[in-house]
Amino acid sequence: MLPTRSFRGPIIPRSSYYEADYRQGKALLRARRPYIVKNLITGACILAFTASVYIYTLRAVSQDDFEDVPVPSGPPPAGAAEVNVEAVTK
Repeated sequence: MLPTRSFRGPIIPRSSYYEADYRQGKALLRARRPYIVKNLITGACILAFTASVYIYTLRAVSQDDFEDVPVPSGPPPAGAAEVNVEAVTK
């Protein structure tokens, strides 16, 4: 197996849509311009759907009064958690 050869050519500057200070360049702004309105509408629709599901869920849960669920009135007595093994095996 031959070792890989390193490339020793001139350094080619990379073209980028961003300027040296990492701001968007004019070309990137021009390329994104046709999609700004569509993206805002899509984002608003996703936000509205998410908010409506969240509000619907909160209202659906708040209507339940949980009267059918038995709730203990207090902590169990001290000896109630212990199981009598002799009584279970007989």
